[in-house]
Amino acid sequence: MNGLETFGLPDHERWMREALREAAKAEACDEVPIGCVVVHNGVVIGRGFNQTERLQDPTAHAEMIAITAAADYLGSRRLLDCTLYVTLEPCAMCAGAIVLARIPTVVYGAADPKAGSVDTLYSLLSDSRLNHICSIVRGVLDADCSSILSEFFSKLRKQKQNGPSSS
Repeated sequence: MNGLETFGLPDHERWMREALREAAKAEACDEVPIGCVVVHNGVVIGRGFNQTERLQDPTAHAEMIAITAAADYLGSRRLLDCTLYVTLEPCAMCAGAIVLARIPTVVYGAADPKAGSVDTLYSLLSDSRLNHICSIVRGVLDADCSSILSEFFSKLRKQKQNGPSSS
Protein backbone atom coordinates (compact mmCIF):
# COMPACT_ATOMS: atom_id res chain seq x y z
CA MET A 1 0.00 0.00 0.00
CA ASN A 2 1.48 3.37 -0.94
CA GLY A 3 0.73 6.56 0.98
CA LEU A 4 -2.02 7.62 -1.44
CA GLU A 5 -4.14 4.54 -0.77
CA THR A 6 -4.85 5.63 2.81
CA PHE A 7 -6.68 8.85 1.89
CA GLY A 8 -10.12 7.20 1.68
CA LEU A 9 -9.94 5.99 5.28
CA PRO A 10 -11.29 7.89 8.28
CA ASP A 11 -8.41 9.97 9.68
CA HIS A 12 -7.70 7.86 12.78
CA GLU A 13 -7.55 4.68 10.72
CA ARG A 14 -5.46 6.38 8.07
CA TRP A 15 -2.80 7.51 10.52
CA MET A 16 -2.89 4.26 12.50
CA ARG A 17 -2.05 2.46 9.25
CA GLU A 18 1.01 4.72 9.03
CA ALA A 19 1.92 3.67 12.59
CA LEU A 20 1.45 0.03 11.55
CA ARG A 21 3.92 0.61 8.71
CA GLU A 22 6.42 1.76 11.31
CA ALA A 23 5.66 -1.35 13.39
CA ALA A 24 6.46 -3.50 10.35
CA LYS A 25 9.87 -1.80 10.15
CA ALA A 26 10.52 -2.81 13.75
CA GLU A 27 9.50 -6.39 13.01
CA ALA A 28 11.85 -6.49 10.02
CA CYS A 29 14.68 -5.62 12.45
CA ASP A 30 13.60 -8.31 14.96
CA GLU A 31 12.33 -5.63 17.31
CA VAL A 32 8.99 -5.75 19.10
CA PRO A 33 6.67 -4.44 16.36
CA ILE A 34 5.38 -1.16 17.74
CA GLY A 35 5.11 1.91 15.56
CA CYS A 36 4.20 5.54 16.07
CA VAL A 37 3.55 8.68 14.05
CA VAL A 38 2.97 12.26 15.15
CA VAL A 39 0.62 14.24 12.90
CA HIS A 40 0.42 18.04 12.70
CA ASN A 41 -1.99 19.82 10.34
CA GLY A 42 -2.57 16.64 8.34
CA VAL A 43 1.14 15.87 7.87
CA VAL A 44 3.29 13.24 9.58
CA ILE A 45 6.08 15.21 11.27
CA GLY A 46 7.54 12.41 13.36
CA ARG A 47 7.89 8.67 12.83
CA GLY A 48 9.30 5.99 15.04
CA PHE A 49 9.49 2.28 15.61
CA ASN A 50 10.93 0.31 18.48
CA GLN A 51 14.72 0.10 18.33
CA THR A 52 15.66 -0.89 21.87
CA GLU A 53 17.62 -3.99 20.79
CA ARG A 54 19.23 -2.45 17.73
CA LEU A 55 20.41 0.63 19.61
CA GLN A 56 20.81 -1.09 23.00
CA ASP A 57 18.86 1.83 24.42
CA PRO A 58 15.97 1.18 26.82
CA THR A 59 14.44 4.55 25.87
CA ALA A 60 14.33 3.81 22.12
CA HIS A 61 10.58 3.18 22.10
CA ALA A 62 8.55 4.09 19.02
CA GLU A 63 6.88 7.02 20.80
CA MET A 64 10.15 8.49 22.07
CA ILE A 65 11.70 8.40 18.60
CA ALA A 66 8.60 9.91 16.96
CA ILE A 67 8.29 12.64 19.62
CA THR A 68 11.95 13.58 19.21
CA ALA A 69 11.57 13.77 15.42
CA ALA A 70 8.40 15.88 15.71
CA ALA A 71 10.00 18.28 18.20
CA ASP A 72 12.96 18.65 15.85
CA TYR A 73 10.63 19.30 12.90
CA LEU A 74 8.70 22.00 14.78
CA GLY A 75 11.75 23.39 16.55
CA SER A 76 9.85 23.16 19.82
CA ARG A 77 9.62 20.79 22.76
CA ARG A 78 5.89 21.48 22.88
CA LEU A 79 3.93 19.53 20.31
CA LEU A 80 0.77 21.60 20.46
CA ASP A 81 -1.87 20.89 17.82
CA CYS A 82 -0.40 17.43 17.23
CA THR A 83 -1.89 13.96 17.47
CA LEU A 84 0.21 10.94 18.37
CA TYR A 85 -0.80 7.57 16.89
CA VAL A 86 0.76 4.44 18.35
CA THR A 87 -0.01 0.78 17.79
CA LEU A 88 0.26 -0.20 21.48
CA GLU A 89 -0.88 1.67 24.58
CA PRO A 90 2.07 3.74 25.82
CA CYS A 91 4.14 2.68 28.83
CA ALA A 92 4.86 5.00 31.78
CA MET A 93 8.02 6.42 30.21
CA CYS A 94 6.30 7.25 26.93
CA ALA A 95 3.19 8.58 28.66
CA GLY A 96 5.46 10.87 30.68
CA ALA A 97 7.11 12.13 27.50
CA ILE A 98 3.67 12.73 25.95
CA VAL A 99 2.66 14.84 28.96
CA LEU A 100 5.93 16.80 28.87
CA ALA A 101 5.51 17.43 25.13
CA ARG A 102 1.95 18.68 25.76
CA ILE A 103 0.53 16.50 22.99
CA PRO A 104 -3.21 17.15 23.12
CA THR A 105 -4.49 13.92 21.54
CA VAL A 106 -3.25 10.33 21.72
CA VAL A 107 -4.71 7.52 19.63
CA TYR A 108 -3.66 3.96 20.32
CA GLY A 109 -4.51 0.58 18.87
CA ALA A 110 -4.05 -2.32 21.28
CA ALA A 111 -4.23 -2.14 25.06
CA ASP A 112 -1.10 -3.28 26.92
CA PRO A 113 -1.96 -5.47 29.92
CA LYS A 114 1.67 -5.57 31.11
CA ALA A 115 2.77 -1.93 30.85
CA GLY A 116 -0.15 0.18 29.63
CA SER A 117 -0.05 3.53 31.36
CA VAL A 118 -2.89 5.32 29.58
CA ASP A 119 -5.76 3.11 30.77
CA THR A 120 -4.72 -0.41 31.71
CA LEU A 121 -2.33 -0.13 34.68
CA TYR A 122 -2.24 3.64 35.12
CA SER A 123 -4.11 6.64 33.74
CA LEU A 124 -1.20 9.04 33.36
CA LEU A 125 -2.61 10.95 30.39
CA SER A 126 -5.84 11.77 32.23
CA ASP A 127 -4.43 12.30 35.72
CA SER A 128 -5.62 15.74 36.87
CA ARG A 129 -2.66 16.01 39.26
CA LEU A 130 -0.36 16.48 36.28
CA ASN A 131 -0.02 19.76 34.40
CA HIS A 132 -1.38 18.37 31.11
CA ILE A 133 -4.28 16.10 30.23
CA CYS A 134 -4.71 14.44 26.83
CA SER A 135 -7.75 13.44 24.87
CA ILE A 136 -7.52 9.71 24.27
CA VAL A 137 -8.93 7.59 21.46
CA ARG A 138 -8.68 3.88 22.20
CA GLY A 139 -8.77 0.72 20.12
CA VAL A 140 -8.26 2.12 16.60
CA LEU A 141 -7.46 -0.87 14.35
CA ASP A 142 -7.08 -2.88 17.54
CA ALA A 143 -7.22 -6.25 15.74
CA ASP A 144 -4.42 -5.27 13.32
CA CYS A 145 -2.29 -3.78 16.09
CA SER A 146 -2.79 -6.83 18.32
CA SER A 147 -2.20 -9.28 15.50
CA ILE A 148 1.25 -8.01 14.53
CA LEU A 149 2.35 -8.31 18.17
CA SER A 150 0.79 -11.76 18.70
CA GLU A 151 2.38 -13.13 15.54
CA PHE A 152 5.77 -11.70 16.50
CA PHE A 153 5.74 -13.26 19.97
CA SER A 154 4.38 -16.56 18.63
CA LYS A 155 7.28 -16.69 16.18
CA LEU A 156 9.75 -15.94 19.01
CA ARG A 157 8.30 -18.73 21.16
CA LYS A 158 8.59 -21.22 18.28
CA GLN A 159 12.22 -20.17 17.69
CA LYS A 160 13.02 -20.73 21.38
CA GLN A 161 11.34 -24.16 21.34
CA ASN A 162 13.29 -25.21 18.24
CA GLY A 163 16.55 -23.92 19.62
CA PRO A 164 19.21 -22.04 17.66
CA SER A 165 19.00 -22.67 13.92
CA SER A 166 21.90 -24.44 12.31
CA SER A 167 22.91 -22.76 9.07
